[in-house]
Amino acid sequence: MGRLLDVVAPPRLGRGFRWLMASSWTSNVGDGIALAAGPLLVASKTDQEFLVALAALLQWAPPMVFGLWAGALTDRLDRRLIIVVVNLARVVVLALLATAVAIDTVPIWVVLVAMFLLGTAEVFADNSSSTLVPMLVHRDDLAIANARITTGVVTINQLAGPPVGAFLFTLGHFIPFAAQGLTMLLAVMLIARLQLPVRDRSTDEARPVWHDIVEGFHWVWHHAAVRTLVLTILIFNVTFGAAWSVLVLYATEHLGLGSVGFGLVTTVQAVGGLIGTVSYGWLTRRISLGNLMRIGLVIETLTHLALASTTSPYVALPVFFVFGAHAFVWGTTSITVRQRAVPTELQGRVGAVNLMGVFGGLVVGAAIGGLFAQHWGVTAPFWFAFVGSAVFVVLIWRQLSHIAHADEDLSTAGR
Repeated sequence: MGRLLDVVAPPRLGRGFRWLMASSWTSNVGDGIALAAGPLLVASKTDQEFLVALAALLQWAPPMVFGLWAGALTDRLDRRLIIVVVNLARVVVLALLATAVAIDTVPIWVVLVAMFLLGTAEVFADNSSSTLVPMLVHRDDLAIANARITTGVVTINQLAGPPVGAFLFTLGHFIPFAAQGLTMLLAVMLIARLQLPVRDRSTDEARPVWHDIVEGFHWVWHHAAVRTLVLTILIFNVTFGAAWSVLVLYATEHLGLGSVGFGLVTTVQAVGGLIGTVSYGWLTRRISLGNLMRIGLVIETLTHLALASTTSPYVALPVFFVFGAHAFVWGTTSITVRQRAVPTELQGRVGAVNLMGVFGGLVVGAAIGGLFAQHWGVTAPFWFAFVGSAVFVVLIWRQLSHIAHADEDLSTAGR
């Protein structure tokens, strides 16, 4: 067992990273269960496409409302303490939701409010968590450390969790949410054991928080590679959010997969992510980061076209597989470039600006997807996503050269 642990988390990454990884993987068990159970609960309470998309929007909206504040507080306060407090708040919300579902007294508006509260807590937890890896491991080991954290997301959150969540939902609608609460509590116990190195805080806590927020925006705007990353994520999450906001209806009704089949969709994407995990080192040794991202954006554009055009799960599932591989490669590249480029004292705020790009696009996309699906059917958001992505690929193509230059700069710095 010790030798396996050394392979998964090499000793040079440190004991602190192992506690962080254990907490991250544990929380991803519950998040993976909810990934399928949440949309299924919403769909069991309403058959209106707009309300289904609204549930996704309410989970994606908190970063827009609280993301910048979360980033500023992350750079000011104890990052570990933030994670513990907000995750305990998630445990409370999950316990109340599971109880209400168990006694069958939960209307759709209560489910939507719970989604918003859970999403809000996750903003603060995820923003703080994303700043811990560069505090715990050496700069040269950031790629492998991020790959290990992301592997947990892929294998546990996306691969194992959703089918388990869908299965538990069929046993009892409250069971997956109770299970998520228990895993979140265990994750809190693990992260509480983490000892972080003492850091110098450059922020003056007497000055207004908005001053810190402006400083984060200013830094991003004047760093070409990070600015291009944020812009690309914002644009493509509009199209992605439109399509994926109605994914539960697309899988269960359009493809005819049913509740368990909806979990299978996420599992297939996760298997693709595992392929991305295995091949990531090989890819980055042969393809520049800029070209790797260009290829990924083409894959994403063609994904929307293929899903919009088919009613067959035998066509759709391989498409989800390829998309999963692309998503892992893109996500790992993005976070590694950002962590290497951003000073420790700015990690929270720059991460929050990036989060605004991620979820700003998702919120706008979810609103568009809900309206399109309501008026023109469940495949309409996928057609919108294809056309929008194709246009954006052309517009953003040359800007991705900034990432290629960042690749050269990082390689030189590494040597």
